[in-house]
Amino acid sequence: MRITKQQHPVAAVALAAALLVLTAACGTAGPGGGAAPGPDPAPPPLHGVHWTVDSVTVDGARTSAPTRTPHVEFSPGAARGSLGCNAFTSEAATSGDTVRLTELTRTERACDEPVQRFEELLARTLTGGALRTELAGGRLTLRTEDGDTIALSEEPPAELTGTTWTVDGLLAGPAADDTASGLPVGTDGLAHLTLGADGQARGSLGCNTFTAEVTVTESPGTLVFSRIATTRKLCGRPSGELEERLLAALRSGPLAYRIQHRALTATAPDGTGFTARAEAPATTGTPTGTPAPGTPAPGTSGPAGWAPDPARPGATERTPQSPAAPGGTAAAPDPATLE
Repeated sequence: MRITKQQHPVAAVALAAALLVLTAACGTAGPGGGAAPGPDPAPPPLHGVHWTVDSVTVDGARTSAPTRTPHVEFSPGAARGSLGCNAFTSEAATSGDTVRLTELTRTERACDEPVQRFEELLARTLTGGALRTELAGGRLTLRTEDGDTIALSEEPPAELTGTTWTVDGLLAGPAADDTASGLPVGTDGLAHLTLGADGQARGSLGCNTFTAEVTVTESPGTLVFSRIATTRKLCGRPSGELEERLLAALRSGPLAYRIQHRALTATAPDGTGFTARAEAPATTGTPTGTPAPGTPAPGTSGPAGWAPDPARPGATERTPQSPAAPGGTAAAPDPATLE
């Protein structure tokens, strides 16, 4: 007797559907049989950006940042940056479109009075409670519950060459643990330098202007200044003190450098050196690295007001002597050049 096996289409379809569900469940199961976690949420758009502080408005009164130094950088759970003179770190809790900064700590550098006032205003506003974030076209507004605001702008990383680097700190040596101290009071913004792609450097030491040749090695990052030439204006303190320390750093041999977004650190072999902030691209009135009219090329004797540096043959350097008056006699120092 022949036995015929009957097919049951409905049952077969139901079984196939059950197997598909089971397979899908097994494919998405995480450790312990639970559902596998989904993709990590995208970080808030304010993270990973260098936000430069433009101004702070409290009770309707707007205070512009005295320099381009104040900035904030957010990362998951934290914020760091500069209040204007002192660096800071804090915890940062983000929820939706709000961020709250707590446990703010900062360095204790002495600051010029206008910068100090802005620092206190910015620190109070940053830590005054929940801040609502408003993003639009590369600009960020942090708004407190009382309506006070901090206006910030996104800034790209700075390039070593073609950027005006304004000196904002001095390195005292190994004992200082690579931490920059403040500039002599009253000298903020006076010293700056610009490195050209053509191997020329120029700027101000705080009192006298200078030109030099510079050799840049990218790996490891080093700067070697040579054939330094400066004007020879007589400088008193505090700008003279700043100038002496910067000249010593430039002459000291290879300077190890690093750039952290818009902050430059240049360190001599003995641990001294300086820090600088990026301000803006060099102006186009005079090509970068090309001496302005009346400025000697590096290594030349230069016009009146410049003198050879006996310690570095072939270079010119500031000396305490005064420019010669008509007839060859030494002229008395110009009181306008004395500080």
